[in-house]
Amino acid sequence: MSRKLSTQVVTLAVLASLGGSVSAQQAPPPAAGSQSQPAKPAEAQPPAAAPATGPGYSYVREGRRDPFVSLVGRGTGTPGETRPSGLGGMLINEISLKGIMRQSGGFVALVQGTDKKTYVVRQGQKLMDGTVKSITEDTVVFSQDVNDPLSLVKQREVRKTLRSSEEGRG
Repeated sequence: MSRKLSTQVVTLAVLASLGGSVSAQQAPPPAAGSQSQPAKPAEAQPPAAAPATGPGYSYVREGRRDPFVSLVGRGTGTPGETRPSGLGGMLINEISLKGIMRQSGGFVALVQGTDKKTYVVRQGQKLMDGTVKSITEDTVVFSQDVNDPLSLVKQREVRKTLRSSEEGRG
């Protein structure tokens, strides 16, 4: 019984919404005294603008993402954004460690970027998604900014070693 009643209520609501939109699109009837004026041809009237959304529905975004935009291929930047040139425009995962040298102030690392150029990296230097935290004899430690809204951790450590532990033992 309640299912039949709810179906009837939904049907009435749909009919009422359709009836309201149909009556809004109809032209009002001419007044009795205006019959002496000739009727204008249909071509002279501007066409009615079609609604952008269907009748009775509109999507309110309210801070949510667009469900029709693909999530594949979305990087850290916004679409159309150009990266800075050099090491500052590269992600930590895009560079590879090629060497480490000792200087008077500590260690410096040699890394190769996506442009196949070699860069000298020092502690505290910034990359696109993080900074160089420390450099030791065989390891560079990066502090990477996590860009995941569901993650509780906002930064993580990424270690890049000069050689693996199996390579060093012979």
